[in-house]
Amino acid sequence: MEDERISYHDSVRIVYRRIKEDGMTNIWDRYEAQGMGGNPDKRCPFCQAGVRCDLCSNGPCRADAAKDKRGVCGITADGMAMRMMLLRNVMGASTYHYHTVQTIKTLRATAKRETPFEIREEVKLRTFAERLGIDAGGDVSDVALRLCDFVEADFDREYGKPSRIVELLAPEERQQLWKKIGIFPGGIHSEIMRATSSSLTNVDGNYVSLALKAMKLGIAMAYQSQIVNEYCQDMMYGIPRPHNMRVDLGVLNPDYVNILPNGHEPFLGFAMVQLAREQEWQDRAKNAGANGLRIIANIETGQEMIQRWEMDDVFYGFTGNWIMQEAILASGCVDVFVSDMNCSMPIDPLYAEKYRFRLIPVSDLISFEGINERIDYIPEKALGQASRILQMGIDNFRERRESVKPVTGLPVRETTVGFSTESILDALGGKFDPLLDAVRKGTLRGIAGMVSCTTLRDTGQDSHTIDVVKELIKNDVLVLSMGCGNAAVQVAGLCSPEARIHAGPGLKSICEKLGIPPVMSYGTCTDTGRLADLLAAVSESLGGVPLPDLPVVATAPEYMEQKATIDAVFALALGLYTHVNPIPTVTGAPDLVKLLTEDCRSITGGLLNVETDTLKAVDSMMEHIENNRRKLGI
Repeated sequence: MEDERISYHDSVRIVYRRIKEDGMTNIWDRYEAQGMGGNPDKRCPFCQAGVRCDLCSNGPCRADAAKDKRGVCGITADGMAMRMMLLRNVMGASTYHYHTVQTIKTLRATAKRETPFEIREEVKLRTFAERLGIDAGGDVSDVALRLCDFVEADFDREYGKPSRIVELLAPEERQQLWKKIGIFPGGIHSEIMRATSSSLTNVDGNYVSLALKAMKLGIAMAYQSQIVNEYCQDMMYGIPRPHNMRVDLGVLNPDYVNILPNGHEPFLGFAMVQLAREQEWQDRAKNAGANGLRIIANIETGQEMIQRWEMDDVFYGFTGNWIMQEAILASGCVDVFVSDMNCSMPIDPLYAEKYRFRLIPVSDLISFEGINERIDYIPEKALGQASRILQMGIDNFRERRESVKPVTGLPVRETTVGFSTESILDALGGKFDPLLDAVRKGTLRGIAGMVSCTTLRDTGQDSHTIDVVKELIKNDVLVLSMGCGNAAVQVAGLCSPEARIHAGPGLKSICEKLGIPPVMSYGTCTDTGRLADLLAAVSESLGGVPLPDLPVVATAPEYMEQKATIDAVFALALGLYTHVNPIPTVTGAPDLVKLLTEDCRSITGGLLNVETDTLKAVDSMMEHIENNRRKLGI
């Protein structure tokens, strides 16, 4: 592949050349090999259009809406495409909720003083408990346990009984609409079961019904999984607040023991940082011949960590997002790769063998061919498990350093991370007024929530994300960045105050006045729920403006996997204008496309825009923002 199809980032391109020299299979070459007719982006036309199904033994079936060619069961192209989309949503929601369940287990054990963690944010705990109608008085541990009991009961709430969490957190205007159109959820466990069962052959073949079930599941996921998860992690590890962080592959120094927590769950990552900061562990590393022991944040687990804890010479920095995983591992600097419940690649064992690092699954979800050693995370055993991993890294250092030539001189830069609703309010003096005044005056045209993955479809890693974000800030739109796309803009330098040079005059003046970057690093994909809660607060501050009428857009310039699809469906249910790229696998379903891109506006107020061209995509987002500004009279 040409450099521009590899990655936006020089660091990844450099290590890619090393990977090629070593003859290693890699994501870029595998992507190219999947293409048809010499075009890496071309796939089976039925699969790309979303009209292929192999759920039963009568298939695989192919549908053609123009000819009314249906599956053997009789399902239409629209039903086939939406059924597969709903199944992807189930996978995304289930994975998000798995993380939440582990967080609640950890909070419960922490409240009982059975973990190495503590409740750092007592005010956040009591405030959130009050929002949920829980007794917030008394000992902090008792409040935490009551919170755990409450949310677990809501997760298990029967189908048809409205979720209390959604009733207490979602904007009233949205709740009324969701009840009116029949998508107000019960407990997320029952919603997952119903959605999955609906996707069985010969159960629900109605694309409209399946789309509504997807939205219902998305609402349950955002409030019960995402908001509960992130706010409870805040309680234990700290509310994100702005600070600097080193990023890019240059954070990897081969002369140190480097241990990389990877995935989406930060629990053992935080435990390892706490231990590694003790002099005893640094001395052990030095006795093994290293300059010291470092914990290097990686992918979304790394995002969870860097948003909350400041860097030092132990918690040294952050590498990047998931597509650069093989480049990270091929750097020759890794001693232990700690894989939790998401975003570890099946190819990792080959890299572990070649580049001499230990590959350790720490979630019962994760398994690799040929890797038999594992440490499944248990909150009550977190300290001992973290100790074992640190010792593995120290034991591995000498062999790795003597047998693998590292890639050195890779770039590193500092960026600003750690924005949250609380820290944004702090920057604004405790009220949204300065930000909202800037929106009213037109200095700031609007706000974009960029919640994205990263993909090789159509462009190199992160290239489209960075292009879209640059265009948005040039148009005086403040961007809140989340997910793997957040790593894209961090490594590209757009989350630094100096990036204001790329902003339009209005946004630039706001950045200079408040000392903020034009792109605020707002967290992981799991922070989609946090963003929804922020928008509800903005709506309330404006006097109850309905969410669809706000000068706000959501964009996923490089969506990739199943968690992204449930995020997009939730954004539609929330009433947001939602831009996605690449083109989703629904183009062979014309009625479904019309439902998502046109009719949805009259149902929820949300709208899906699918546009691959950067300028056209941003022009459409700006048109929506300006239309809403006129609607509000600002």
